[in-house]
Amino acid sequence: MSLQQFVAALDDLADDAKRAFDAAADPDTLEEARIKFLGAKKGLLKSIQKQIGSVGKENMPTAGQRLNEVKSLIEQTFQATQDRLTGDAVDGADPTFDPTLPGIAPEIGHVHPITQTIDHLMEIMGRMGFEAAEGPEVEDPHHNFVALNIPEDHPARDPLDNFYLSVGDGQASRFVEGTRLLRSQTSTVQIRVMEQRQPPIRIISLGRVYRPDAPDATHFPMFHQMEGLMVDRNVTMANLKTVLRIFATNYLGDDVEIRFRPSFFPFTEPSVEVDFLWDGNWVEFGGAGMVDPNVFKAVGYDPEQVSGFAFGLGVERLCMRRHGITDIRDLYSGDLRFLRQF
Repeated sequence: MSLQQFVAALDDLADDAKRAFDAAADPDTLEEARIKFLGAKKGLLKSIQKQIGSVGKENMPTAGQRLNEVKSLIEQTFQATQDRLTGDAVDGADPTFDPTLPGIAPEIGHVHPITQTIDHLMEIMGRMGFEAAEGPEVEDPHHNFVALNIPEDHPARDPLDNFYLSVGDGQASRFVEGTRLLRSQTSTVQIRVMEQRQPPIRIISLGRVYRPDAPDATHFPMFHQMEGLMVDRNVTMANLKTVLRIFATNYLGDDVEIRFRPSFFPFTEPSVEVDFLWDGNWVEFGGAGMVDPNVFKAVGYDPEQVSGFAFGLGVERLCMRRHGITDIRDLYSGDLRFLRQF
């Protein structure tokens, strides 16, 4: 086949394709014409393309250029016909589509109730001069236990109560050098801040913590804590109780009464459990106390020169109490019917 014959065949094919596409009255007829002319295996354009080698090596660039031009022209003609048929449908030819009906509005999400609670806590504590501090969720035993005055044999360090991570030879153990674990408390942030800064310090740390608890109505293996720390000269338990009362009154919306019950935590001395009197009931919200001198020594502070208090409250517990939620698992179910309420 000569170059002239090859080009003529392409031109005839373009004319035939245009007539077939223009004659198509519905999408099915148009699709049949598309397969006839542009089909990948048996289309007429594909058949002519296979003959390009017969035009001679010196004519192949010209033949290839014309082949691409005709292919583009046929595709444009097909697209124009498809647009025409689609336009007819929009004009009312297709009874299955009514353009006058309202569209489906995209669903817009909103902030999760836990995040709402965290933002609210930060705003309340910020008004009392507490700045938010952050720290890693994957911690080392020094910051999670040692600096917090938690001895090696303390039950809080047991592998059954922590998520230890594999290191080195794949062993996950508190006794392996370089061990890491998912932090079990946000008190680790207090240690990191005190290591880097000198008093006065007034911070809160809000974030996820992890403990291998079986999920039930009040427990979940991942939850959130708000830890507060104030270190300065002459800080007392009276300061602690005042801060917690102001916080509770602002968060719960009433003049909330605070009750301290004696307790024990390795990192505070004395230590107390904190109860709020709300809606006529005493509700436990967390633990608190004066920072233990051993914790100050671990970060290089002189416990004879400074004092401080620390407290820890469960964010989920606060959120559930405020909104009347009875099962912590609802917060993590992903059920939009539940989350849309907030």
